[in-house]
Amino acid sequence: MKRFVLSALTAMSLGLASLAPSHAADIHEHTIKFASQNNKGHPQVIGMQKFADLVAEKSGNKIRVRLFPGGVLGGDLETVSALQGGTIEATVLNSGILQAQVKDFAAYDFPFLFNGDKEVDALVDGPFGQTLHQKLLNKGLVGVAYFDLGFRNITNGKHPINKPEDIAGLKLRVIQSPIYVDVFKALGANPTPLAWPEVYNALEQGAVDGQENPFTVILNAKFDEVQKYLAVTRHIYNPQSVIFSKKFWDTLTPDEQKLLRDAAVEAAVYQRQVSRDAASKALETLKQHGMQVTEMSPEDMDKMRAMVKPVVDKYAQEVGEASIQSMYSELDKIRQQKQ
Repeated sequence: MKRFVLSALTAMSLGLASLAPSHAADIHEHTIKFASQNNKGHPQVIGMQKFADLVAEKSGNKIRVRLFPGGVLGGDLETVSALQGGTIEATVLNSGILQAQVKDFAAYDFPFLFNGDKEVDALVDGPFGQTLHQKLLNKGLVGVAYFDLGFRNITNGKHPINKPEDIAGLKLRVIQSPIYVDVFKALGANPTPLAWPEVYNALEQGAVDGQENPFTVILNAKFDEVQKYLAVTRHIYNPQSVIFSKKFWDTLTPDEQKLLRDAAVEAAVYQRQVSRDAASKALETLKQHGMQVTEMSPEDMDKMRAMVKPVVDKYAQEVGEASIQSMYSELDKIRQQKQ
């Protein structure tokens, strides 16, 4: 009997030993092109580097992630198209831009939706955020995690913005997303969609008066060189989707897919903290660089909310009642848990 047990244990050990190399072989050599619009040193790119380091560590350097920051592979819309075609493997971009693929993503760009960072994290990491990423599969994209970009604020080279009326007439660059155009039309501005690589030159040459972005982006893009005025409006919060080409993803083994997904989630936790720590420092640096910073009164902020409410109502109908109700229901639960 003992001899049988020992033989069985030996056989199991040999079986497990023989499985180990086979399991390890499920991680193959790959090179991933990971594109973004922000420049080196921005929290977004720091998060991308963290992801690259984690993938190298977890794969034993079999999977290599090459970073392409600064929009060198094209604007966001071009990059998404390249992912769908399989010529680029991964990117990270404002989640709202993905409404061109799945209309529900427009909900992330609703103005004045979130009261703080923790609400965003709870929503995107919860059922609502995960469901939206799942809907990308039919569009040739795979959503694996959410990075942070932060609250958006307005800069311009014409005059300080002290009240909503000061926005009227400004030609502002906005991201290539319909809701941004409608939000700034509602505020009286002349919104001009431009791909990211074109923005600095457009500001420098006066083709547009201003733009809107989080503090870290404003600093990283050196907009303080060509913009004098910064208004702290915090009008839209940007979660960012880390997405892969489904054509590439489908070539991976289950172990490789899990490795990349786990690395993305781990990198996201790190990146969010880096991004939020950097935001307050960026604002102080922009002030030191000579930007004139203004903030509106609570009454004026309420006025802005009222001005953009028709836009929210319009897109709530376009996104669909079920999705919007799901989002607001989750936000209500999140807020109740905070109390």
